[in-house]
Amino acid sequence: MSGHSKWSTIKHKKGAADAKRGQLFTRLSREIMVAARSGDSNPDMNFRLRLAVDNARSSNMPKDNILRAIERGAGTGDSGNQLEEITYEGYGPGGIGIIIQTLTDNKNRSVTDVRTKLTRNGGTMAQAGAVAWNFETKGQISVVVEGRDPDDVALEVVDAGAEDVDIEDSQISITSAFDGFPQVQAAVEKIEGVKIEGAEIAMVPTSVVELDNDKSRQTMRLIDALEEIDDVQKVFSNAEFTDEAMAEYAES
Repeated sequence: MSGHSKWSTIKHKKGAADAKRGQLFTRLSREIMVAARSGDSNPDMNFRLRLAVDNARSSNMPKDNILRAIERGAGTGDSGNQLEEITYEGYGPGGIGIIIQTLTDNKNRSVTDVRTKLTRNGGTMAQAGAVAWNFETKGQISVVVEGRDPDDVALEVVDAGAEDVDIEDSQISITSAFDGFPQVQAAVEKIEGVKIEGAEIAMVPTSVVELDNDKSRQTMRLIDALEEIDDVQKVFSNAEFTDEAMAEYAES
């Protein structure tokens, strides 16, 4: 498994185990609201909304919270403050590129928080487009194989239209083209012996920057700090971390 994919897998596992429940539910609710607002309020007719609802369910978010978020996004419930999607770009240790996706009702607060976390952890803000050119929008699915050979499952995933597959023990990270993401996810759901742990629309780097142990640890701290910001939904980078640093992080 590539270092970048392995890092994503570690983050997913730690997120499931360590996430502050209230903060996690807030982020999931916001994503559901924006997805419902941007299209049909029926998840079966709105893939982004279905993805958000599936992720909320996999995180054990109560059904009432999910329905309330859909209603608020669709304008049939208490709408509250309108959320805006804003993406920031930055540089981190070793010159890596960072994409920070936010949902916020206060742009001034959001940009101030992001800039503060970056500068305090060895990073800087970048102009729009300075980093994004090195990233492509992809679909990513994380699955666990149960009772089958992961290599056999990986072949089925590729036949289903996946662009890339990384295997780590019983864990498989799947990358698909953005346009074909719904079809690939639907096909993966039908594969026997596979449990989907998470699926998302991600910014995947076209090239990576290899970091040493010290810069790997510093970058991990920076990403964690950014993800602690309430307005931040997702953080992506093109950092290639060392195995030693990733092992330390997984055990922390």
